[in-house]
Amino acid sequence: MTALPRVLWPLLFGNFVIGTGVMAVPGTLNEISTSMQVPVSTAGQLISAAATLMCLGAPLLAGIVAGWDRRRLLALSMLWYGLLHLACAFAPGFGWLMAMRVLAVISPAIFTPQAAACVGLLVPPEQRGRAITFIFVGWSVASVLGMPLAAFIGGTVGWQAAFILVAVLSFVTALWVWRAMPDGVKPPALSLAAWRQTFGSSALMLTVAVTLLYSAGQFVLLSYFAPYFRQTLGTTPGELSLLFLVFGASGFIGNVLMSRHIERVGVHRGVMLAVAPMAVSLLAFPLGTSFALAMLVLVPWGLGCFSSNSAQQARLVSIAPSLAAGSIALNSSAMYAGQAIGAGSGGWLIANSGFGLLNWAGFVAMLLAMAVSAWATSRATRPA
Repeated sequence: MTALPRVLWPLLFGNFVIGTGVMAVPGTLNEISTSMQVPVSTAGQLISAAATLMCLGAPLLAGIVAGWDRRRLLALSMLWYGLLHLACAFAPGFGWLMAMRVLAVISPAIFTPQAAACVGLLVPPEQRGRAITFIFVGWSVASVLGMPLAAFIGGTVGWQAAFILVAVLSFVTALWVWRAMPDGVKPPALSLAAWRQTFGSSALMLTVAVTLLYSAGQFVLLSYFAPYFRQTLGTTPGELSLLFLVFGASGFIGNVLMSRHIERVGVHRGVMLAVAPMAVSLLAFPLGTSFALAMLVLVPWGLGCFSSNSAQQARLVSIAPSLAAGSIALNSSAMYAGQAIGAGSGGWLIANSGFGLLNWAGFVAMLLAMAVSAWATSRATRPA
């Protein structure tokens, strides 16, 4: 198997930093709630507000930055990420933190989809699927190292220290991307006709809908892992970090397996193999009545959490390679919309009925995602 080019490594690392920053809020939600003197359900709206911006920003910014050199675009987006995380760390109140957090996540709306969209210009066609899933390993590494580390630092030193760590890593990424990326990488901008073709493709739109559904299904509970486990199991910051570590390690393994075997199992089957174990975990979640059982229940979820998005990106490229810039941006938008819907719904459920219904709401969303995924496969594979 031919080795992938080294230029993909800073893109992988960039996704690691992006993922760590995005997941820093769920990992430190208890500390933010206490520090800012707001209920957990209110603090959780940091996730919803940021996800809404990322949802709307991904496709809009894809059009705005279409002609930009990707070396400059990706480096500047990470520089912005670092500066705004510093601003978050020194926020004097919850309103200021909310505003700075929303501005910070302009970077994920740019970096993740645009890094994936430019991969086709950095590798030969036969490596495209493997290269896209490779750079998304960064998100699963963030779940292994970034999210547990943020939770541990937040619980022992303070959530501000976790945000400062993300800022430092962002500056490192900006420098690495600037040094490693070649000049002149400019994926062709989608014309209005191409956007119409993208929105008019039932296979692409159904695939994007799958991302929306499984993202909402995850974040209705994932957003509130920290307060959920503190209330149900009485976890300490160290124990919470260990739970995140188990979840993240499973995510890393799942993404590596998907990256290695996506070409053999096929992109459509790969998505289903990622979503199904997440549904199993959500169904079994009430069985996690001890620390050991909770870790066990999280493993299938972790295996599918990040590998599902990697497989979805490769799936979109395989359905319509010429429309990848638009479809991947829309998929990122759907992922963030799902996060907003899930976090908002989870906060509403907690405020009105506690934590007991979160896993069931997520399980229903996963079943819908699997049904729509099968529909998308039938549309994508039917004879022209």
